[in-house]
Amino acid sequence: MQVDRVFTNCRVATMAAGHPGLGTIDRATIAVANGLIAWIGPSAEAPALAASETIDLGGRWVTPGLIDCHTHIVFAGDRSDEFERRLAGETYADIARSGGGIAATVRATRAASENDLVRLASARLDALAVEGVTTVEVKSGYGLDVETELRQLRAAGRLLAERAMRIEPTFLGAHAVPPDMDRTAYLDRLCNEMIPRVAAEKLAGVVDAFQESIAFSADEVDRVFTAARAAGLKVKLHADQLTDSGGAALAARHQALSADHLEYTSEAGAAAMAEAGTVAVILPGAFFMLKETQKPPIEAFRKAGVSMAVASDLNPGSAPIASLRVSATMACVLFGMTVEEVMLGMTRHAAKALGRSDIGTLETGKRADLAVWSVDRLAELVAKIGPTPLHARYLGGI
Repeated sequence: MQVDRVFTNCRVATMAAGHPGLGTIDRATIAVANGLIAWIGPSAEAPALAASETIDLGGRWVTPGLIDCHTHIVFAGDRSDEFERRLAGETYADIARSGGGIAATVRATRAASENDLVRLASARLDALAVEGVTTVEVKSGYGLDVETELRQLRAAGRLLAERAMRIEPTFLGAHAVPPDMDRTAYLDRLCNEMIPRVAAEKLAGVVDAFQESIAFSADEVDRVFTAARAAGLKVKLHADQLTDSGGAALAARHQALSADHLEYTSEAGAAAMAEAGTVAVILPGAFFMLKETQKPPIEAFRKAGVSMAVASDLNPGSAPIASLRVSATMACVLFGMTVEEVMLGMTRHAAKALGRSDIGTLETGKRADLAVWSVDRLAELVAKIGPTPLHARYLGGI
């Protein structure tokens, strides 16, 4: 078999479905051709391989490149003052109602150029890349007007072209009601102008919304999602973060790729997600930074058979944490998830949350996105906080 590159002398966690645990292969070989995995398995069973390059990985672990399936990395401005305000006793909702929170980042982002946004986001991407991340979902949502929302998405598109990272843009125009516009008028513009333009210009394939008392109601989100589906776009939802507003069930009703946060989701909501195949994206960073006490119903998700992903939620206010690995550690310590659950949550289940079937596992025909780790046990990736144990990172085998 003629291939481009062969990786040998490694231990592989394929994360493939239908295999026990993490799908481990000891003494493995991975062959790559045209950016895809041409063959993977035990070295003793490998076919004859003719490669331009063979790389001995020295017995290291290989996993799929990690996937951060929920971020807000394209923004300008700083909200460190809100950290101090929360320490002094103000809540996230209090700050939002006083003109801070999302509205503060909107003001800064509207004033930033596309080049500024690309430069700022690139530094955040670099922090994720050194942790073995190869795919990042990037939301808009800090413009709340036509011009800035599209500028954010165009900046995300440039990141795809300029950085060694797969970028999944998501349109989050329904993040908050802009302070300078009537609520009904903004919803009209969102559904009748912004979503159709995003679809026509192919700036994003997914529409997100924030359903909460400080954001949008269930009826309003239903309208946004109906417009998104009519435009041929998929949907996902910030759901049940601060209250049980029935967000999980609404997301399931619209066949959403994922529902995210979910601290207040009920058992009925979890069951609806399981039936729809909607992924639960767990975001412990925001829980930690906002000093929340209501934990997401992890056991209900387990019992219902809901796939659980883990993401950083990297944003300027409620989760300024540029580390997917630290987020996974928090998911274990704060929410009781297992190492196996968070490893799958940063790979196979995160890919499902993005609607991607070509990444997230190491199998023949999948993209050769690899993270190579200098660890004895994969548990070290979440058991230790500090310098990254990443040895190498490959996007499409390169």
